[in-house]
Amino acid sequence: MAALYLQTSFIIICIICRVVSSAATPLPLRFKRNGKFKILQVADMHYADGKSTKCLDVLPSQYPSCSDLNTTAFVNRMIEAEKPDLVVFTGDNIFGLDTTNAAASIKAAFGAAVAAKLPWAAVLGNHDQESATLNREGVMKHIVSMDYTLSKLNPKTNKKIDGFGNYNLEVMGVAGSALKGKSVLNLYFVDSGDYSTDPNISGYGWIKPSQQAWFKETSAKLRKRYTSTPPAQSEPAPGLVYFHIPLPEVNELDSSNITGIKKEAISCPLHNSGFMKTMVKTGDIKAAFTGHDHLNDFCGKVKGIELCYSGGFGYHAYGKAGWSRRSRVVVASLEKDRNGGWKGVKSLTTWKRLDDKHLSKIDVQTLWAKRTDE
Repeated sequence: MAALYLQTSFIIICIICRVVSSAATPLPLRFKRNGKFKILQVADMHYADGKSTKCLDVLPSQYPSCSDLNTTAFVNRMIEAEKPDLVVFTGDNIFGLDTTNAAASIKAAFGAAVAAKLPWAAVLGNHDQESATLNREGVMKHIVSMDYTLSKLNPKTNKKIDGFGNYNLEVMGVAGSALKGKSVLNLYFVDSGDYSTDPNISGYGWIKPSQQAWFKETSAKLRKRYTSTPPAQSEPAPGLVYFHIPLPEVNELDSSNITGIKKEAISCPLHNSGFMKTMVKTGDIKAAFTGHDHLNDFCGKVKGIELCYSGGFGYHAYGKAGWSRRSRVVVASLEKDRNGGWKGVKSLTTWKRLDDKHLSKIDVQTLWAKRTDE
């Protein structure tokens, strides 16, 4: 009887664990019935210890009452206003050097998304791992363990991949549509590193060959599946890439070919590892989104791919007094067939919102649109 009781208790506990786990795990990402999928990007929160952590670069009148809690309030405002389907945090989520408990800071930084029960994903920046308690791998492992996250430590593969937080997510077609079982939008998340480990090269890190090999293989599999398995599509599903440190090719952009503002120099790696060429070669990437340079919030096209900053979000991050913290939104919209059914992605649009009185919406633009002759 004792053995039977223990076995029954164990089964009950397992069932309870599965229920709790499933309640905290988002369903597969999918376009809504209105044919839209919305992504909110949060860049450079620089979260530390909450209320006791003061703001940087704000107006004198704001300083006495301003803290990390203002960052949390901004995330909440954006979630309420935009009602995103996915929140993406693009690095420097915490400012490790100023945290007294990195795990607690991570919990607080992503707390708004968790409380809203929204699917969310994160990559690391160059400051996340600078605490005394969690190294880079430890930070990402902690993120992966949190509720409602779709973040992954790394792909399941026998090949060694540099960094922590290289993974992809698939966004399925509208429920009940012909493409309900296909990913019509592919999202890639890449660890762009922190600082150079090459003694001959100073400055920031870069996306390594092992990561690019995984990226190319993953893109190839997704492209083949989308264009060959029923219902086969004429061209690959569009892809978006998220990482922290901008690519050297951003330097090809200036005020004549950007939408948004450039207020500081591009802090890219001194070594060009060729990730831009890799994205171009796959043929499915339409835009890449970064953070890192808080006073840049522009998008500009290089070699057919839009390279976009989000602009600084966090209040414990450097900024400019009087220049509002901001966030980027991207919306993918599906096209309809002759019978009114949903097909693949028709366009990608974006805008930014400012953390001002009116949560001002600025710089609405089309990043990509499917050719009308197809």
